[in-house]
Amino acid sequence: MSLELTPVQTVACCSPLAREPLSESEAEGVAALFKALADPVRLRLMSLVASHEGGEACVCDLNDAFELSQPTISHHLKVLHEAGLLDREKRGVWVYYKARTEALQNLAALIGGQAA
Repeated sequence: MSLELTPVQTVACCSPLAREPLSESEAEGVAALFKALADPVRLRLMSLVASHEGGEACVCDLNDAFELSQPTISHHLKVLHEAGLLDREKRGVWVYYKARTEALQNLAALIGGQAA
């Protein structure tokens, strides 16, 4: 039986890129996070959520920042959530998203060369 790590867990376990090379499985896990962030809409959504007052935002707060439909925005938020970059909580009819700051810090440490 093999233990599979989520992309966020993989990044947390990795040494900084400048310290030692990633294994193939580590690279695949980390690439999933980069892939989620590589879309300009998702990168902006991540920034909007992370910088929103209290570090969380309702999907209703995010729609006006884009000329996209609400279902399209929700799809992009789902991709970020499934990658482990956002947490979400349903409150009534709205869904609130919160940035997983530890995931972002681990990703920054991986790239920046400092241990998380």
